[in-house]
Amino acid sequence: MSGAMIFIKEELGISDTQQEVLAGILNICALFGSLAAGRISDYVGRRYTISMASILFMLGAILMGYGPNYAILMTGRCVAGVGVGFALMIAPVYSAEISSAKSRGLLTSLPELCIGIGILLGYILNYVFGKFLPLKLGWRLMLGVAAIPSLALAIGILFMPESPRWLVIRGHLPKAKKVLLQISNTKQEAENRFNDIKLAAGIGDENNSLAAKENQNGKSVWKELLLHPSPPVRWMLMTAIGIHFFEHATGIEAVMLYSPRIFRKAGVTSKEHLLLTTIGVGLTKITFLVIASFLLDRVGRRKLLLVSLGGMVCALAVLGFSLTMVEGSPEKKLAWGLTLSIVATYTFVAFFNIGLGPVTWVYSSEIFPLRLRAQGASIGVAVNRVMNATVSMSFISIYKAITIGGAFFMFSGISIVAWLFFYFFMPETKGKALEEMEMVFTRKSHRDVAAAETHNNTR
Repeated sequence: MSGAMIFIKEELGISDTQQEVLAGILNICALFGSLAAGRISDYVGRRYTISMASILFMLGAILMGYGPNYAILMTGRCVAGVGVGFALMIAPVYSAEISSAKSRGLLTSLPELCIGIGILLGYILNYVFGKFLPLKLGWRLMLGVAAIPSLALAIGILFMPESPRWLVIRGHLPKAKKVLLQISNTKQEAENRFNDIKLAAGIGDENNSLAAKENQNGKSVWKELLLHPSPPVRWMLMTAIGIHFFEHATGIEAVMLYSPRIFRKAGVTSKEHLLLTTIGVGLTKITFLVIASFLLDRVGRRKLLLVSLGGMVCALAVLGFSLTMVEGSPEKKLAWGLTLSIVATYTFVAFFNIGLGPVTWVYSSEIFPLRLRAQGASIGVAVNRVMNATVSMSFISIYKAITIGGAFFMFSGISIVAWLFFYFFMPETKGKALEEMEMVFTRKSHRDVAAAETHNNTR
Protein backbone atom coordinates (compact mmCIF):
# COMPACT_ATOMS: atom_id res chain seq x y z
CA MET A 1 0.00 0.00 0.00
CA SER A 2 2.91 2.35 0.73
CA GLY A 3 3.97 2.43 -2.94
CA ALA A 4 0.51 1.86 -4.40
CA MET A 5 -0.90 5.01 -2.81
CA ILE A 6 1.35 7.16 -4.98
CA PHE A 7 -0.37 5.75 -8.08
CA ILE A 8 -3.88 5.38 -6.58
CA LYS A 9 -3.94 9.10 -5.87
CA GLU A 10 -2.89 9.84 -9.44
CA GLU A 11 -5.46 7.55 -11.11
CA LEU A 12 -8.48 7.83 -8.79
CA GLY A 13 -7.81 11.42 -7.71
CA ILE A 14 -8.43 10.75 -4.01
CA SER A 15 -7.80 13.39 -1.33
CA ASP A 16 -5.28 13.26 1.54
CA THR A 17 -8.13 12.41 3.93
CA GLN A 18 -9.22 9.51 1.72
CA GLN A 19 -5.61 8.29 1.65
CA GLU A 20 -5.47 8.37 5.45
CA VAL A 21 -8.73 6.42 5.71
CA LEU A 22 -7.54 3.89 3.11
CA ALA A 23 -4.30 3.39 5.00
CA GLY A 24 -5.88 3.13 8.44
CA ILE A 25 -9.13 1.24 7.79
CA LEU A 26 -7.21 -2.05 7.63
CA ASN A 27 -6.28 -1.64 11.28
CA ILE A 28 -9.80 -0.72 12.39
CA CYS A 29 -11.05 -3.95 10.82
CA ALA A 30 -8.07 -5.84 12.26
CA LEU A 31 -9.19 -4.71 15.72
CA PHE A 32 -12.44 -6.67 15.35
CA GLY A 33 -10.62 -9.58 13.73
CA SER A 34 -8.16 -9.90 16.61
CA LEU A 35 -10.90 -9.83 19.26
CA ALA A 36 -12.86 -12.52 17.41
CA ALA A 37 -9.79 -14.66 16.73
CA GLY A 38 -9.04 -15.28 20.41
CA ARG A 39 -12.34 -17.02 21.04
CA ILE A 40 -12.37 -18.74 17.63
CA SER A 41 -8.86 -20.12 18.11
CA ASP A 42 -9.89 -21.60 21.47
CA TYR A 43 -12.84 -23.28 19.75
CA VAL A 44 -11.50 -24.54 16.38
CA GLY A 45 -7.77 -24.63 17.12
CA ARG A 46 -4.72 -22.54 16.26
CA ARG A 47 -4.08 -24.08 12.81
CA TYR A 48 -7.58 -23.57 11.43
CA THR A 49 -7.61 -19.99 12.68
CA ILE A 50 -4.43 -19.31 10.68
CA SER A 51 -6.04 -20.93 7.64
CA MET A 52 -9.13 -18.71 8.05
CA ALA A 53 -6.87 -15.64 8.23
CA SER A 54 -5.17 -16.67 4.98
CA ILE A 55 -8.49 -17.06 3.14
CA LEU A 56 -9.50 -13.56 4.27
CA PHE A 57 -6.12 -12.20 3.06
CA MET A 58 -6.70 -13.79 -0.32
CA LEU A 59 -10.22 -12.39 -0.76
CA GLY A 60 -9.07 -8.93 0.30
CA ALA A 61 -6.10 -8.99 -2.09
CA ILE A 62 -8.32 -10.05 -5.01
CA LEU A 63 -10.80 -7.23 -4.32
CA MET A 64 -8.03 -4.63 -4.01
CA GLY A 65 -6.33 -5.92 -7.16
CA TYR A 66 -9.63 -5.54 -9.03
CA GLY A 67 -10.22 -2.07 -7.51
CA PRO A 68 -12.22 -0.22 -10.21
CA ASN A 69 -13.10 2.53 -7.72
CA TYR A 70 -12.44 3.77 -4.19
CA ALA A 71 -15.40 1.88 -2.67
CA ILE A 72 -14.23 -1.55 -3.90
CA LEU A 73 -10.68 -0.72 -2.84
CA MET A 74 -11.95 0.09 0.67
CA THR A 75 -14.00 -3.12 0.80
CA GLY A 76 -10.97 -5.23 -0.10
CA ARG A 77 -8.85 -3.38 2.46
CA CYS A 78 -11.47 -4.10 5.16
CA VAL A 79 -11.66 -7.83 4.35
CA ALA A 80 -7.87 -8.08 4.39
CA GLY A 81 -7.88 -6.16 7.68
CA VAL A 82 -10.01 -8.77 9.42
CA GLY A 83 -7.50 -11.39 8.22
CA VAL A 84 -4.64 -9.28 9.58
CA GLY A 85 -6.35 -9.19 12.99
CA PHE A 86 -6.71 -12.98 12.98
CA ALA A 87 -3.09 -13.56 11.95
CA LEU A 88 -1.40 -11.03 14.24
CA MET A 89 -3.12 -12.59 17.22
CA ILE A 90 -2.72 -16.28 16.39
CA ALA A 91 0.70 -16.59 14.68
CA PRO A 92 2.82 -15.62 17.74
CA VAL A 93 0.57 -17.64 20.08
CA TYR A 94 0.90 -20.75 17.90
CA SER A 95 4.68 -20.28 17.65
CA ALA A 96 5.01 -19.81 21.42
CA GLU A 97 2.89 -22.86 22.22
CA ILE A 98 4.88 -25.30 20.09
CA SER A 99 8.30 -23.93 21.20
CA SER A 100 10.51 -24.93 24.10
CA ALA A 101 11.62 -22.29 26.62
CA LYS A 102 15.19 -22.23 25.21
CA SER A 103 14.18 -21.42 21.63
CA ARG A 104 10.86 -19.60 22.14
CA GLY A 105 12.29 -16.12 21.52
CA LEU A 106 13.75 -17.13 18.15
CA LEU A 107 10.73 -19.10 16.97
CA THR A 108 8.11 -16.62 18.17
CA SER A 109 9.95 -13.75 16.45
CA LEU A 110 9.83 -15.54 13.09
CA PRO A 111 6.31 -14.27 12.20
CA GLU A 112 7.58 -10.70 12.62
CA LEU A 113 10.69 -11.51 10.55
CA CYS A 114 8.54 -12.96 7.78
CA ILE A 115 6.32 -9.86 7.86
CA GLY A 116 9.53 -7.88 7.31
CA ILE A 117 10.43 -10.07 4.34
CA GLY A 118 6.92 -9.53 2.98
CA ILE A 119 7.27 -5.76 3.34
CA LEU A 120 10.61 -5.82 1.51
CA LEU A 121 9.12 -7.92 -1.30
CA GLY A 122 6.26 -5.44 -1.44
CA TYR A 123 8.68 -2.51 -1.81
CA ILE A 124 10.63 -4.33 -4.55
CA LEU A 125 7.47 -5.25 -6.45
CA ASN A 126 6.22 -1.67 -6.08
CA TYR A 127 9.40 -0.50 -7.80
CA VAL A 128 9.22 -3.12 -10.57
CA PHE A 129 5.49 -2.73 -11.26
CA GLY A 130 5.63 1.06 -11.01
CA LYS A 131 8.59 1.30 -13.40
CA PHE A 132 7.67 -1.23 -16.08
CA LEU A 133 3.85 -1.46 -16.09
CA PRO A 134 1.12 1.01 -17.07
CA LEU A 135 -0.42 3.10 -14.29
CA LYS A 136 -3.78 1.27 -14.23
CA LEU A 137 -2.20 -2.18 -14.04
CA GLY A 138 0.86 -1.47 -11.87
CA TRP A 139 -0.74 -0.52 -8.55
CA ARG A 140 -3.44 -3.19 -8.90
CA LEU A 141 -0.78 -5.88 -9.18
CA MET A 142 1.02 -4.36 -6.18
CA LEU A 143 -2.07 -5.15 -4.09
CA GLY A 144 -3.47 -8.23 -5.87
CA VAL A 145 -0.29 -10.30 -5.95
CA ALA A 146 -0.66 -10.93 -2.19
CA ALA A 147 -3.35 -13.51 -3.00
CA ILE A 148 -0.63 -16.00 -4.08
CA PRO A 149 1.22 -16.41 -0.73
CA SER A 150 -2.16 -16.25 1.06
CA LEU A 151 -3.32 -19.36 -0.78
CA ALA A 152 -0.01 -21.11 -0.06
CA LEU A 153 -0.33 -20.40 3.67
CA ALA A 154 -3.97 -21.51 3.84
CA ILE A 155 -3.00 -24.92 2.47
CA GLY A 156 0.47 -25.26 4.04
CA ILE A 157 -0.64 -24.68 7.64
CA LEU A 158 -2.87 -27.77 7.45
CA PHE A 159 0.26 -29.94 7.26
CA MET A 160 1.63 -28.50 10.54
CA PRO A 161 0.96 -30.00 13.99
CA GLU A 162 -1.73 -28.49 16.20
CA SER A 163 -0.67 -26.68 19.37
CA PRO A 164 -0.19 -29.28 22.13
CA ARG A 165 -1.38 -26.77 24.72
CA TRP A 166 -4.65 -26.23 22.83
CA LEU A 167 -5.09 -30.00 22.57
CA VAL A 168 -4.64 -30.32 26.33
CA ILE A 169 -7.22 -27.66 27.22
CA ARG A 170 -9.66 -29.39 24.84
CA GLY A 171 -9.05 -32.70 26.60
CA HIS A 172 -7.20 -34.42 23.70
CA LEU A 173 -4.32 -35.65 25.85
CA PRO A 174 -3.07 -38.53 23.62
CA LYS A 175 -2.92 -36.21 20.58
CA ALA A 176 -1.09 -33.57 22.63
CA LYS A 177 1.48 -36.11 23.79
CA LYS A 178 2.01 -37.28 20.21
CA VAL A 179 2.67 -33.71 19.02
CA LEU A 180 5.08 -33.09 21.91
CA LEU A 181 7.05 -36.17 20.91
CA GLN A 182 7.35 -34.65 17.40
CA ILE A 183 8.52 -31.22 18.54
CA SER A 184 10.76 -32.14 21.51
CA ASN A 185 14.42 -33.17 21.35
CA THR A 186 13.98 -36.20 23.63
CA LYS A 187 11.20 -38.40 24.93
CA GLN A 188 11.96 -37.23 28.47
CA GLU A 189 11.64 -33.57 27.44
CA ALA A 190 8.28 -34.35 25.83
CA GLU A 191 7.11 -36.08 29.00
CA ASN A 192 8.20 -33.18 31.20
CA ARG A 193 6.51 -30.60 28.95
CA PHE A 194 3.36 -32.72 28.84
CA ASN A 195 3.17 -32.91 32.64
CA ASP A 196 3.83 -29.17 33.04
CA ILE A 197 1.07 -28.30 30.54
CA LYS A 198 -1.42 -30.60 32.28
CA LEU A 199 -0.54 -29.09 35.63
CA ALA A 200 -0.98 -25.53 34.32
CA ALA A 201 -4.32 -26.48 32.76
CA GLY A 202 -5.50 -28.09 36.00
CA ILE A 203 -5.91 -31.49 34.36
CA GLY A 204 -5.09 -34.83 35.95
CA ASP A 205 -4.47 -38.14 34.24
CA GLU A 206 -8.10 -38.68 33.26
CA ASN A 207 -8.79 -37.57 29.71
CA ASN A 208 -12.32 -36.46 30.49
CA SER A 209 -11.53 -34.56 33.66
CA LEU A 210 -13.81 -31.81 34.91
CA ALA A 211 -11.03 -29.25 34.47
CA ALA A 212 -10.75 -30.06 30.77
CA LYS A 213 -14.48 -29.57 30.30
CA GLU A 214 -14.37 -26.26 32.14
CA ASN A 215 -11.47 -25.12 29.97
CA GLN A 216 -13.50 -25.88 26.86
CA ASN A 217 -16.33 -23.40 27.43
CA GLY A 218 -14.08 -20.46 28.31
CA LYS A 219 -17.01 -18.41 29.65
CA SER A 220 -15.09 -17.13 32.67
CA VAL A 221 -11.97 -16.10 30.74
CA TRP A 222 -13.01 -12.51 30.03
CA LYS A 223 -14.19 -12.14 33.63
CA GLU A 224 -10.84 -13.40 34.93
CA LEU A 225 -8.94 -11.10 32.56
CA LEU A 226 -10.89 -7.87 32.91
CA LEU A 227 -13.34 -7.90 35.84
CA HIS A 228 -11.60 -9.85 38.60
CA PRO A 229 -7.97 -10.40 37.59
CA SER A 230 -5.45 -11.69 40.11
CA PRO A 231 -2.45 -9.37 40.78
CA PRO A 232 -0.13 -11.33 38.40
CA VAL A 233 -2.77 -11.34 35.63
CA ARG A 234 -3.42 -7.62 36.11
CA TRP A 235 0.34 -6.96 35.76
CA MET A 236 0.53 -9.17 32.66
CA LEU A 237 -2.40 -7.36 31.06
CA MET A 238 -0.97 -3.93 31.84
CA THR A 239 2.40 -4.89 30.35
CA ALA A 240 0.85 -6.47 27.24
CA ILE A 241 -1.35 -3.43 26.60
CA GLY A 242 1.60 -1.10 27.23
CA ILE A 243 3.95 -2.84 24.81
CA HIS A 244 1.35 -2.94 22.04
CA PHE A 245 0.40 0.70 22.67
CA PHE A 246 3.97 1.98 22.47
CA GLU A 247 4.92 -0.15 19.44
CA HIS A 248 2.88 2.18 17.23
CA ALA A 249 2.65 5.30 19.41
CA THR A 250 6.40 5.74 18.81
CA GLY A 251 5.83 6.28 15.09
CA ILE A 252 6.90 3.17 13.17
CA GLU A 253 3.74 3.14 11.06
CA ALA A 254 4.33 6.76 10.01
CA VAL A 255 7.77 5.75 8.70
CA MET A 256 6.78 2.43 7.08
CA LEU A 257 3.57 3.62 5.42
CA TYR A 258 4.47 7.22 4.60
CA SER A 259 8.20 6.85 3.90
CA PRO A 260 7.74 8.16 0.31
CA ARG A 261 6.21 11.36 1.73
CA ILE A 262 8.99 11.70 4.30
CA PHE A 263 11.69 11.31 1.66
CA ARG A 264 9.85 13.72 -0.63
CA LYS A 265 9.80 16.29 2.17
CA ALA A 266 13.53 15.66 2.67
CA GLY A 267 14.23 16.43 -1.00
CA VAL A 268 13.78 13.21 -3.03
CA THR A 269 11.65 14.16 -6.01
CA SER A 270 11.24 11.36 -8.61
CA LYS A 271 8.87 8.41 -8.04
CA GLU A 272 11.62 5.98 -9.01
CA HIS A 273 14.00 7.34 -6.36
CA LEU A 274 11.20 7.43 -3.77
CA LEU A 275 10.49 3.72 -4.29
CA LEU A 276 14.22 2.88 -4.23
CA THR A 277 14.69 4.62 -0.87
CA THR A 278 11.74 2.65 0.57
CA ILE A 279 13.48 -0.58 -0.50
CA GLY A 280 16.34 0.52 1.76
CA VAL A 281 13.83 0.77 4.62
CA GLY A 282 12.72 -2.82 3.96
CA LEU A 283 16.31 -4.12 3.81
CA THR A 284 17.15 -2.40 7.08
CA LYS A 285 14.06 -3.89 8.73
CA ILE A 286 14.92 -7.47 7.72
CA THR A 287 18.62 -7.18 8.61
CA PHE A 288 17.93 -6.11 12.18
CA LEU A 289 15.00 -8.49 12.64
CA VAL A 290 17.38 -11.36 11.82
CA ILE A 291 19.90 -10.05 14.37
CA ALA A 292 17.15 -9.66 16.99
CA SER A 293 15.88 -13.21 16.40
CA PHE A 294 19.21 -14.63 17.54
CA LEU A 295 19.62 -12.19 20.44
CA LEU A 296 16.21 -12.66 22.07
CA ASP A 297 17.13 -15.94 23.76
CA ARG A 298 20.69 -14.83 24.56
CA VAL A 299 20.42 -11.22 25.68
CA GLY A 300 16.80 -11.30 26.81
CA ARG A 301 13.66 -9.35 26.02
CA ARG A 302 14.09 -6.55 28.55
CA LYS A 303 17.64 -5.51 27.63
CA LEU A 304 16.91 -5.53 23.90
CA LEU A 305 13.81 -3.42 24.43
CA LEU A 306 15.55 -0.76 26.51
CA VAL A 307 18.48 -0.49 24.06
CA SER A 308 15.99 -0.34 21.18
CA LEU A 309 14.00 2.52 22.68
CA GLY A 310 17.14 4.46 23.58
CA GLY A 311 18.27 4.35 19.95
CA MET A 312 14.78 5.26 18.71
CA VAL A 313 14.68 8.37 20.90
CA CYS A 314 17.93 9.65 19.36
CA ALA A 315 17.07 8.69 15.76
CA LEU A 316 13.63 10.33 15.93
CA ALA A 317 15.10 13.52 17.39
CA VAL A 318 17.69 13.67 14.56
CA LEU A 319 15.00 12.99 11.95
CA GLY A 320 12.83 15.76 13.40
CA PHE A 321 15.79 18.15 13.37
CA SER A 322 16.86 17.37 9.78
CA LEU A 323 13.32 17.62 8.37
CA THR A 324 12.80 20.92 10.21
CA MET A 325 16.01 22.30 8.69
CA VAL A 326 15.04 21.18 5.17
CA GLU A 327 11.51 22.58 5.50
CA GLY A 328 12.83 25.88 6.80
CA SER A 329 15.46 26.23 4.07
CA PRO A 330 14.68 28.75 1.28
CA GLU A 331 15.90 26.28 -1.38
CA LYS A 332 13.81 23.42 0.12
CA LYS A 333 16.65 21.07 -0.80
CA LEU A 334 19.63 20.79 1.52
CA ALA A 335 22.02 18.00 0.56
CA TRP A 336 23.14 17.41 4.15
CA GLY A 337 19.54 17.58 5.37
CA LEU A 338 18.47 14.97 2.82
CA THR A 339 21.34 12.66 3.76
CA LEU A 340 20.75 13.09 7.48
CA SER A 341 17.01 12.44 7.06
CA ILE A 342 17.62 9.18 5.19
CA VAL A 343 20.27 8.02 7.69
CA ALA A 344 18.03 8.91 10.65
CA THR A 345 15.08 7.06 9.10
CA TYR A 346 17.13 3.92 8.52
CA THR A 347 18.62 4.18 12.04
CA PHE A 348 15.14 4.46 13.56
CA VAL A 349 13.95 1.40 11.61
CA ALA A 350 17.08 -0.50 12.69
CA PHE A 351 16.65 0.22 16.41
CA PHE A 352 12.92 -0.49 16.27
CA ASN A 353 13.43 -3.87 14.65
CA ILE A 354 16.23 -5.02 16.93
CA GLY A 355 13.97 -4.61 19.97
CA LEU A 356 10.50 -3.12 20.18
CA GLY A 357 9.23 -4.71 16.94
CA PRO A 358 9.94 -8.39 17.63
CA VAL A 359 9.80 -8.20 21.45
CA THR A 360 6.21 -6.91 21.31
CA TRP A 361 4.94 -10.10 19.68
CA VAL A 362 7.20 -12.52 21.55
CA TYR A 363 6.45 -11.02 24.95
CA SER A 364 2.68 -10.64 24.67
CA SER A 365 2.25 -14.18 23.34
CA GLU A 366 4.23 -15.83 26.14
CA ILE A 367 3.26 -14.08 29.39
CA PHE A 368 -0.39 -15.09 29.86
CA PRO A 369 -1.41 -18.35 31.57
CA LEU A 370 -2.63 -21.10 29.25
CA ARG A 371 -6.31 -20.60 30.09
CA LEU A 372 -6.07 -16.86 29.26
CA ARG A 373 -3.46 -16.82 26.52
CA ALA A 374 -5.58 -16.52 23.38
CA GLN A 375 -7.93 -13.84 24.74
CA GLY A 376 -5.11 -12.01 26.52
CA ALA A 377 -3.10 -11.89 23.32
CA SER A 378 -6.18 -10.73 21.39
CA ILE A 379 -6.61 -7.74 23.73
CA GLY A 380 -2.99 -6.75 23.07
CA VAL A 381 -3.46 -7.06 19.31
CA ALA A 382 -6.67 -5.00 19.50
CA VAL A 383 -4.75 -2.18 21.22
CA ASN A 384 -1.98 -2.59 18.64
CA ARG A 385 -4.42 -2.16 15.76
CA VAL A 386 -6.12 0.85 17.38
CA MET A 387 -2.78 2.61 17.72
CA ASN A 388 -1.70 1.57 14.22
CA ALA A 389 -4.94 3.00 12.81
CA THR A 390 -4.62 6.15 14.90
CA VAL A 391 -1.11 6.90 13.62
CA SER A 392 -1.71 5.88 10.00
CA MET A 393 -5.00 7.82 9.75
CA SER A 394 -3.76 10.97 11.47
CA PHE A 395 -0.10 11.35 10.49
CA ILE A 396 -0.74 13.62 7.48
CA SER A 397 -3.05 15.83 9.56
CA ILE A 398 -0.55 15.92 12.44
CA TYR A 399 2.42 16.98 10.34
CA LYS A 400 0.33 19.60 8.56
CA ALA A 401 -0.59 21.01 11.97
CA ILE A 402 2.81 20.91 13.72
CA THR A 403 5.18 20.41 10.72
CA ILE A 404 6.71 17.07 9.75
CA GLY A 405 9.77 17.74 11.91
CA GLY A 406 7.51 18.50 14.86
CA ALA A 407 5.69 15.19 14.35
CA PHE A 408 8.93 13.25 14.78
CA PHE A 409 9.97 15.29 17.82
CA MET A 410 6.60 14.24 19.27
CA PHE A 411 7.34 10.56 18.54
CA SER A 412 10.75 10.98 20.20
CA GLY A 413 9.08 12.27 23.37
CA ILE A 414 6.65 9.34 23.40
CA SER A 415 9.62 6.96 23.08
CA ILE A 416 11.12 8.43 26.27
CA VAL A 417 7.86 7.70 28.11
CA ALA A 418 7.91 4.16 26.68
CA TRP A 419 11.48 3.58 27.95
CA LEU A 420 10.46 4.62 31.46
CA PHE A 421 7.36 2.39 31.37
CA PHE A 422 9.32 -0.72 30.42
CA TYR A 423 12.17 0.03 32.82
CA PHE A 424 9.80 0.02 35.78
CA PHE A 425 7.13 -2.50 34.74
CA MET A 426 8.66 -5.16 32.49
CA PRO A 427 10.13 -8.32 34.07
CA GLU A 428 12.48 -10.56 32.08
CA THR A 429 10.99 -13.79 30.64
CA LYS A 430 14.04 -15.23 28.88
CA GLY A 431 14.44 -18.97 29.50
CA LYS A 432 11.22 -19.28 31.49
CA ALA A 433 8.68 -21.98 30.60
CA LEU A 434 5.21 -20.72 29.71
CA GLU A 435 3.91 -22.49 32.79
CA GLU A 436 6.24 -20.36 35.02
CA MET A 437 4.94 -16.95 33.93
CA GLU A 438 2.55 -16.40 36.83
CA MET A 439 5.51 -16.74 39.19
CA VAL A 440 7.56 -14.29 37.07
CA PHE A 441 4.74 -11.74 37.42
CA THR A 442 4.40 -12.23 41.17
CA ARG A 443 6.04 -9.31 42.96
CA LYS A 444 7.02 -11.49 45.93
CA SER A 445 9.19 -13.65 43.67
CA HIS A 446 11.03 -10.56 42.43
CA ARG A 447 11.73 -9.45 45.98
CA ASP A 448 13.05 -12.91 46.81
CA VAL A 449 15.31 -12.91 43.75
CA ALA A 450 16.61 -9.43 44.56
CA ALA A 451 17.28 -10.44 48.17
CA ALA A 452 19.10 -13.60 47.06
CA GLU A 453 21.28 -11.60 44.65
CA THR A 454 22.12 -9.09 47.37
CA HIS A 455 22.99 -11.90 49.77
CA ASN A 456 25.25 -13.59 47.20
CA ASN A 457 27.02 -10.33 46.40
CA THR A 458 27.79 -9.65 50.07
CA ARG A 459 29.22 -13.09 50.79
